[in-house]
Amino acid sequence: MTAGGPRRVAVPEGLDGERLDAALARMFGLSRATAADLVTNGKVLVDGRPAVKSHRVPAGEWLEVTLPPPADPSHVTATRAAEPVPGLVIVAEDEDIVVVDKPAGVAAHPTPGWSGPTVLEGLRASGRTIASSGAAERQGIVHRLDAGTSGLMVVAKSEPAYSALKRAFREREVDKRYHALVQGHPDPLRGTVDGPIGRHPAGDGRFAVITGGRPSVTHYDTLEAFRAASLIEVKLETGRTHQIRVHMAAVRHPCAGDRLYGADPVLADRLGLTRQWLHAVQLGFAHPADGHWAEFRSGYPADLAHALEVLRSDS
Repeated sequence: MTAGGPRRVAVPEGLDGERLDAALARMFGLSRATAADLVTNGKVLVDGRPAVKSHRVPAGEWLEVTLPPPADPSHVTATRAAEPVPGLVIVAEDEDIVVVDKPAGVAAHPTPGWSGPTVLEGLRASGRTIASSGAAERQGIVHRLDAGTSGLMVVAKSEPAYSALKRAFREREVDKRYHALVQGHPDPLRGTVDGPIGRHPAGDGRFAVITGGRPSVTHYDTLEAFRAASLIEVKLETGRTHQIRVHMAAVRHPCAGDRLYGADPVLADRLGLTRQWLHAVQLGFAHPADGHWAEFRSGYPADLAHALEVLRSDS
């Protein structure tokens, strides 16, 4: 994306009802004053029309935003210019942590072969300081979501927070809950998938339940059943790459839209899904500063909500 050019984005569920200037600030990592100036100067169109900064934006409303160019491009040292990430919502922030609601199509951090936006890129582009602990390409990252999975992530801003959160994730003291739309009807409706996960023998980027893999445990509970699929809540004990996707595929209930793991393309097309129906809906942990329990929830983004509407209309 070119700085200064118009960008067309939909308001995420987490910002439903926010003032336009506040929503812009959180979506693009801008200061509130900068966001207000953009609206005042006609740089923001709401459903194709100019609006005032006090306008309350409903989830799904389309914004066309012309962002200002970077203040000083000469200071960029990355291999490509860091720029705001559309749709990346700041849910909570203090001097130790920042909790974000990540849209689909955004990776947690740079990886070989990934040329799309990342959470780290978006946070750094907004001027935030991130903990320097960890490998260079994923400093401050204490856990990850797949690029195609939306929802809540916490990133460490201070070094003590990084250490505390890494330990909490390692010791399974973090409450991570996901909602997934899976094909068919799991039997039993509530259960546990316990199977070691490792790289798929095909060497094609997939993972699989294999002998000698890393121990992996997934608990699920059916929330709503439709004719062709089920909405489940998932709680993870472990955090392996693609864990929910692999485990549900292993019990023959892949996430709807997840073609990498055998989902039905006909159902995906009918539901309008271009990625797996998987959302990190809740995240809870002891705050690294004082130990108080911090808990956050995220609503479904527009594409996942639409898929549920289609299923409910058919049931």
